[in-house]
Amino acid sequence: MTTTMRITAARKVPMDSMRKTALVAGVFYLITFISIPTLALYSSVKNHRDWILSSGGHTGVLVGGFLEVIMALACIGTAVTLYPVLRRQNDGAALGFVAARVLEAGLIFTGVISLLSLVTLRQAGATGANAAALVTTAASHVAVYNWTFLLGQTLMPGINALLLGSLLYRSRLVPRIIPLLGLIGAPILIAAVMATLFRGTVPPPSWAALAALPVAAWELSLGLWLVVKGFTPSPITAGMTAADIAPAYHDVTA
Repeated sequence: MTTTMRITAARKVPMDSMRKTALVAGVFYLITFISIPTLALYSSVKNHRDWILSSGGHTGVLVGGFLEVIMALACIGTAVTLYPVLRRQNDGAALGFVAARVLEAGLIFTGVISLLSLVTLRQAGATGANAAALVTTAASHVAVYNWTFLLGQTLMPGINALLLGSLLYRSRLVPRIIPLLGLIGAPILIAAVMATLFRGTVPPPSWAALAALPVAAWELSLGLWLVVKGFTPSPITAGMTAADIAPAYHDVTA
């Protein structure tokens, strides 16, 4: 009877723990795609200089800001969830991934604040000479958003792909084709960002925007794999399973 309880605990506890970690990380990765609608929601603000003086609604900006806040928090969630697993491959690189994700989230929040502040300025209104100054201020806020988008939502995903991709490729926690996609797309995306940076104007040209597609595909495929399949059995999962078995074994015998 006691032997049966030991075997049951040894089989169920570690597998549930690892599967839960993979599932949560995968869900967080899929949530990061929630901000895609902002491309349309922000169009009126970013493409029309006189938006700040118009009398239309600003619900799109508020909804877009909310979606980006959720995305930023999900970015941190991916790193925090995966860190206990990734540190077993390389603690320094895993910690670097967490730091990069937090920095990415910070830049996203900065961009959101720059656009939400436009809503406040618009509600205050302007007349006469103040109108020209308000339009100039609005343009500067949009420029801040564009630059933070370039650094936060374009450059940082490339850096994250290098860090996380190398960890997953070496650890074999997922099929190697998935991190390989990120490792190939990351240098292309980083080069496109650097070209845009020295070009001195944002948003980036269409060819630079296309460079983000391989990294986006890598993050989407990783999220789907973790949700559907979880981690592939590897020395890391075996080590974490062994660490979970020990306390489960002692608890049963006690």
